Amino acid sequence: MPERMQGRVLIVAGSDSGGGAGIQADIKTVTALGGYAMTAITALTAQTTEGLYGVEGVDPAFIQQQMRVTLDDLGADCIKTGMLHSIEVIEAVAEVLAEVPDIPVVVDPVMVAQSGANLLEPDAVRSLLRSLLPHATLLTPNLPEAERLTGMEVSDIDAAQHTAHALLTLGVPAALVKGGHLTGDALIDLLATEAELEHFTDPRIPTDQTHGTGCTLASAVATGLAQGHDLRSAVVRARAYLRGALAHAPGVGRGQGPVNHAWAIPRFDG
Repeated sequence: MPERMQGRVLIVAGSDSGGGAGIQADIKTVTALGGYAMTAITALTAQTTEGLYGVEGVDPAFIQQQMRVTLDDLGADCIKTGMLHSIEVIEAVAEVLAEVPDIPVVVDPVMVAQSGANLLEPDAVRSLLRSLLPHATLLTPNLPEAERLTGMEVSDIDAAQHTAHALLTLGVPAALVKGGHLTGDALIDLLATEAELEHFTDPRIPTDQTHGTGCTLASAVATGLAQGHDLRSAVVRARAYLRGALAHAPGVGRGQGPVNHAWAIPRFDG
């Protein structure tokens, strides 16, 4: 791990009161990997390991203000977007991204919470495709999100490969398709670029403590890009970090618990 903070990551996403996903997971991930995390909060959620109980959206104009003042003062080496729950929020965020075209953007198209609750208004997908994806350096959907973005059904790894290629036709230069929803002892993620389609395969970790894994992986990749890693290296490190966080999950809560974002940080005992 770096000895000093390097790599400024501006996270534009919703808050998870349970601390396992959203802004909280993003900040923990960026910090654990030696980066500096900044935030523009898009929504507040009342959320635990057992489910999503309420959502309070933030005024899109105030989301823009959070982004602009942060970028003006602290700057950013990468921007990561998460929960953008409405057309108005998506378009507001896209407007600011257009003002900083040289900053790489990792788009995690958050649509459904781990509990199954909808985090994206049904009519907002078209806006996401039209307004947000043109600014993306990397898109990081899980398989249900990839299905919704492409209209393709994914039931096996062959279909996942076709879907990964289809995502590139939406205008993004790269897509990391997360394969956790496929069955089998192996977990396969796919990194699609115009140059190639690469498989990343590891044994599946037997755990149900997976709340916030998508946010964590996307933020880990964003941190790598912010620190100057190339895309593949950022993905390799991000996957290794997430696997460690899964293996050391703290087991808190009565439901689908969070991963351990601090697993690789030496404990400070004073």
